[in-house]
Amino acid sequence: MSRPLIISDCDEVLLHMVTHFRDWLGESEGVDFTIGSNNFAEAMRWRKSGERVEERDIWRLLGRFFDTEMDRQLPIAGAVDGVAALAEHADVVILTNLNDERRERRARQLADHGIAARVFTNQGPKGPALKAIVEEYAPSRAIFIDDLSQHHRSAAETVPDVVRLHLCGEPQLAPHIDCAHRAGHAHARIDAWGEALPWLLEQLNFETQDKEHA
Repeated sequence: MSRPLIISDCDEVLLHMVTHFRDWLGESEGVDFTIGSNNFAEAMRWRKSGERVEERDIWRLLGRFFDTEMDRQLPIAGAVDGVAALAEHADVVILTNLNDERRERRARQLADHGIAARVFTNQGPKGPALKAIVEEYAPSRAIFIDDLSQHHRSAAETVPDVVRLHLCGEPQLAPHIDCAHRAGHAHARIDAWGEALPWLLEQLNFETQDKEHA
């Protein structure tokens, strides 16, 4: 019998990203980044001119950050212990929106923080990638954790049987992002691991109870 499967995002779920990115932009790139939404195009401005950073430069800066500054990223409170607790009951894999050539670097980064998990990279909506992972593992139950509502919508449309938790562990960002639970695309919205872990374990326990009554 296959085990349950947890498929988790990384940035703002397991590791802080946006605050470290903001600090690096200000220190090294002459860019002021005002955290207030997940719309980087509106939030980033060149300090000297006050002009918005163009999309091509946003992607260039993001790429440089992930190529050179990933060591800055620190774990979300409770995430490392949370993943360890989940791994006692389920397989845990990471689905992160990074270019494929950064997959190994992300895996090493997480391992350095105590999260040893298989990493899948993806670009764009995560529903199709989730579908492929679920088909490969054929789990008894699957749970998806992500901080962005659009990925929960994609998951709900593509793999509706997967349980979906909207979790944004960055307190400077969480109040400003669209809520997938409110939109009907996630089963819950919990932004702290201390509260999310009992909920996740309860979902896994549902599976155990199902087997006992089968």
